[in-house]
Amino acid sequence: MSLNRSEKEAVIQEVTGLAAKAQTLVMAEYRGVTVADMTKLRSDARSKGVALSVLKNTLARRAVAGSSFEVVADQMTGPLIYGFSEDAVAAAKVVADFAKTNDKLVIRGGVFGGKSLDANGVKQLANIPSKEVLLAQLCGLLMSPISRTAVVLGALAAKKGEGAEAAEPAAA
Repeated sequence: MSLNRSEKEAVIQEVTGLAAKAQTLVMAEYRGVTVADMTKLRSDARSKGVALSVLKNTLARRAVAGSSFEVVADQMTGPLIYGFSEDAVAAAKVVADFAKTNDKLVIRGGVFGGKSLDANGVKQLANIPSKEVLLAQLCGLLMSPISRTAVVLGALAAKKGEGAEAAEPAAA
């Protein structure tokens, strides 16, 4: 079903808006993926804040023109699904996780920070822990010396406490 000019303009504006807010774009070829699997992928993506779209490649190229995602305009060929996310790793993680369980979905590439990524680059980006996990790890690293010091001081206080208790019965 063909879109008329105003519908095409609306699609381009919508995708341009997504691209303006997004940090990451992931492209994957979906040839052979069943409707049920695609629905599951979209549901998972939606829950993680990733906007997945199946677009005509010419409309996608026009939508990303002038943005940091323009570096992959020449790779926009064939049946592709486009995943935009404001979170740096969310789109890569959603698509890579789905591709692990469904061999029909083939990661073609992506963009992060204005740099083009190949399929391996997208997979590496997907392996980066989320912001919350990284913050928790950082807090753990910062708390480690403090907790070790507290344990040592507690052990010293306990040792001095034992020495004081042993001295009291001898004095009485």
